[in-house]
Amino acid sequence: MANKVKSYKQKRLTTNIIVHVFLAILAIVWLVPIFWVILTSFRAEPGSYVSSFFPKSYTINNYIRLFTETNVLNFPRMFMNTLIIAIFSCVISCFFVLSVAYCMSRLRFKIRKTYMNIAMILGLFPGFMAMIAVYYILKVVGLSEGAMIRVALILVYSASSGLGFYIAKGFFDTIPKALDEAAYIDGATKWQVFTKITIPLSKPIIVYTVLTAFLAPWLDFIFAKVICRASSQYYTVAIGLWNMLDVRYIDQWYTRFAAGAVCVSIPIAILFVYMQKFYADGMSGAVKG
Repeated sequence: MANKVKSYKQKRLTTNIIVHVFLAILAIVWLVPIFWVILTSFRAEPGSYVSSFFPKSYTINNYIRLFTETNVLNFPRMFMNTLIIAIFSCVISCFFVLSVAYCMSRLRFKIRKTYMNIAMILGLFPGFMAMIAVYYILKVVGLSEGAMIRVALILVYSASSGLGFYIAKGFFDTIPKALDEAAYIDGATKWQVFTKITIPLSKPIIVYTVLTAFLAPWLDFIFAKVICRASSQYYTVAIGLWNMLDVRYIDQWYTRFAAGAVCVSIPIAILFVYMQKFYADGMSGAVKG
């Protein structure tokens, strides 16, 4: 018996070592490119080709020039364009997703299953398949020129977000319906139940929805490039970083491209760190309940 227990412990130890080594290798594979981009953002040598992994000298001029030299590529303007679009798209998308998910979870109506099936089928196709059609629709209604380009991008990123309700619906299904029924008995409306009971109990899924809704416009390149076209004053950071790697600018802007990539990641990191505490509070509240 003792030999069997010892053999089991040895197998378990060996398995744990293999798993941890594998995870460590994956972590290195993920972290090395990020580490290299950060080092490159502080590299003093110009150009895109270097002979060593580590820079020979370091400087912060890449960040300074990224935000001060705006005559060719105006990164501060691109950053603000993207931030405005991402914030508005995030708010609208979260409202759509949570509202549709609540309706699908709690309400019962004739075309409910039909709508859910249609949403699932449409979700199988990538959004950029409708890119050309969406652009011509925006052009017809006058949203493809001038300052309306920002409005067009906000509409593109948030209009169909309600189709992505399945994950939020699955979370709402775990909330006991007895809470809703008790609130209805006390005279609450469906809107009051949604805002004062369901939403406070759904912090984890709200965090997930906010992060995904913010990341989509923040990182998108295809729709932004098609809608903005040559209107450089309305470019987003994705288009700006892509232009920095153009053959005309790559020698001068490559290290600034790395600095821009680091700057683009900062709002995402701040949002994740800020929202993480709400996720933890929501999970602890769910366990206590």
